[in-house]
This record gives sequence, C-alpha cells and structure tokens, in this order.
Amino acid sequence: MTTRLPGDVRVADRPGDAVQRRTISTLVATQMLGGLGVGAAISVNALLAKAVSGSEQLAGLAQTCAVLGAAVITLLLARIMDREGRRPGLSLGYAIGVGGAAISIIAGVLGAFPLLLLGATMLGGTTAANNQSRYAATDLSHPAHRGRDLSLVVWATTVGSVIGPNLTGPGKAVAAVVGIPALTGAYVIAGVGMLAAMAVMVTRLRPDPLLLARARHTEQSPIDAGSPPSARVSGWTLLRENRLLRLAALGLALCHAVMVSVMVMTPLHMDHGHAELEIIGLVISIHILGMFVFSPLVGMAVDRWGSGIILLAGGVVLLASLVLAGTSEPGSSWPLGVGLFLLGVGWSLGTIACSTLVTAAATPATRPAIQGVTDLITGVTAAVGGALAGVIVATRGYAVLNLLAGLLVLGVLAAAVAVRATASASARG
Repeated sequence: MTTRLPGDVRVADRPGDAVQRRTISTLVATQMLGGLGVGAAISVNALLAKAVSGSEQLAGLAQTCAVLGAAVITLLLARIMDREGRRPGLSLGYAIGVGGAAISIIAGVLGAFPLLLLGATMLGGTTAANNQSRYAATDLSHPAHRGRDLSLVVWATTVGSVIGPNLTGPGKAVAAVVGIPALTGAYVIAGVGMLAAMAVMVTRLRPDPLLLARARHTEQSPIDAGSPPSARVSGWTLLRENRLLRLAALGLALCHAVMVSVMVMTPLHMDHGHAELEIIGLVISIHILGMFVFSPLVGMAVDRWGSGIILLAGGVVLLASLVLAGTSEPGSSWPLGVGLFLLGVGWSLGTIACSTLVTAAATPATRPAIQGVTDLITGVTAAVGGALAGVIVATRGYAVLNLLAGLLVLGVLAAAVAVRATASASARG
C-alpha cells in the first residue's frame, strides 16, 4: 500500500517508528554539519569584521547581522515549509548559508565591509534551518516523546558548536592553499559543512515528516488538517488566540535574551581582568557544553513532568547563574566558569520546555506558521538584548548587566507559573 503526500514523492507506508527513526537520524546529521558551519563562521565573524572595517566598534555588527538574518529568514523558511514541507524549507536555509559563506569570503578578499554584513546576514539562514530542525523532529513524534525527540536534535548541535570554533587554525591552512586572506579560510570550511548538510537534507529527509503528519492528521480530523495552506490562520493570529502559545513564546524569548546578553559580554569582562585568550575560550566552551550536553535528559524530563515545571527549573538555574557571574571579579574565576555553565543549562531547560510546548499546542496544519513566528520573536529579542548588553557594560558594568538580566528571568518564572496554571485548568475543563 502507498500514500500520496502533497508535493512529495510516492512512498511506501512503513511503520511509524521506522519513519521517525530515519527522520531523527537525518536531522541529527544535518544539525552536526550545519552546526559545524555556523561554529566555524562565528569564530571569525568579529575578527574579520574588525579587519575589514578597521574599527573595533564595528566588529560586533557582523554577528548582530547574523542573528537578525536568522530571525528574518526563519519566516521565509516557515512559509515554504507551510506550502511544500520541511525538506524544501530547511534545504533552502542551508543553501542561503552557503551563499553567505561565499559572499563573506569575497568581502574579505575585497575588503568590502557592507558586503561582509550581507554575507553575515545570509549565514543566518543556516542558523534558522538548524533552529527549525528541532521542530521537524516532533512532526511524527508520539505525544509522550515530543520532548525527547526534540532534545536529541538540539543535543546534536553540541558537536558542531564545540568543534567549529576550533577550526580557525585549519582555516588558515586552507586559506594559504587557496590564496585568500587567512581569516576567510574558516568560511570555506563553514560553506563545505553547510553544503553537506543541505545534501543530506535533500537526499534523506524522505518521506517529508510534516507532509506525512498532515496526511495522517487529515484522516483523523479532515476539516482542520485538510485545509489548504492559503486558508490556514497566520502564526500571529494563532499567537493572539492561544494563551499557551503566547506563554511559550515569552519563555523562549526571555531565556534566549538572558543567555545571549550575558554570554556575549563575558569575554569582555574576562579581558578587563587580563584573562588569557585560551582561558576565555575555555569558559565559552564550558558555557556551550552546558547549553547542549544535558538536552536528552531535559527532553525526557519535559515528557514526564511537563513544560511548566521544567521552565520553572530553568528560571531558577538562570537566576543562580546570574548571581555567580554577576558577583565574579573581572578575569578568570571559578564562580564565573560555573555561572556560565549554569547559564547554558538554564537556557537548555527553558528552550526545550517552551519549544515542546509550541509543538504540543499546534496541529500539523499550523506548526510551521507558529514555529516561524516564535523563532522570529526569539531572534529579534536576542539581537536587541545583545546590542543593549554592550551599552550596559560600557556604561554600568558587567554586574549591572547580570542584575538587569535577572529582571528578565522573573518574567521567565512568571511564564512558568502561568503555563502550569493554564495546563491545569485545561486538564480540569
């Protein structure tokens, strides 16, 4: 027996678990390759921007453009996925990232700063694809395993995030062989990683999980799932009408803003205390480890105890991290290292809890729209937080930044309490 999926190839029906295992394995592979590309590019974005622009003050613009690019491109990918499925949308994100890597190389060769900012913005396409992949992992999930499946894809980011920033040395060797500026060699590696991720996505994400989920959902609820994309409600409308979605979006945005604003300013705080570059890199690596290493355990915890309690735990951990980091002396110290590790763990708890809630509160017909909107809000909030963090540290200091970030965490805790209350009311009603 076969099933015709809209916009997809004709595929033989297979047991749901086998299709889901193939989907997860494919997304894990693309997440590793795409994360490698993003990590390699991030490691030199600010350095190349400083070299090309000749200004240290403009160095941070490249990463800001990458964050904003990811937020905007997410909406484009969501619209394509809504019409055509996950595979075309995610593949396009990686393709845009490859183009961004190529443009960044050209900008480095020519010394063109505006061109470099364009390349950095397009590199955000890979980040957008990686972020949306966590949702693709849940399209065919059993409701009891959504958190686990989503967290496995998030965990796969660890590989690229840890290895990517350490490719500056190999990148210089590649640049010497190709005959381009040393800092642009990392973009060659980044482009290859993104291209490989796109190839795996195109060839292996079959059947398309979103289209298959919709086809199955149509049989159970033909009125909802059978509506054409043009007839479906926009993500913004869904956000206004669904309290749980609003709370999930709020939790995601605040957790991400807290993490980004403190993380991006930590190297500067350490530099003020004359910490060695290797020690600064080690602390950031410890932070990244905290973000991803416990993801599978967090996902299983969400499945067992619910998003509300895990989001609440994430808020508590974030507060503890801010106390340790905010009271640390400039330079290197164990409170700062532990604080940055807990900052990553708190982000992981909040992000996986809220992302699972977004998926659970949507149907296959509405998932791309609402997931795109929530990631857009999250990305823009993080970009604003990162930009304001620089101003706060320059005028008031790192301790004040952590104090103000603590106010945002109070919003996370309030969202968690509201999620639990709303879920309990829904269960009773």
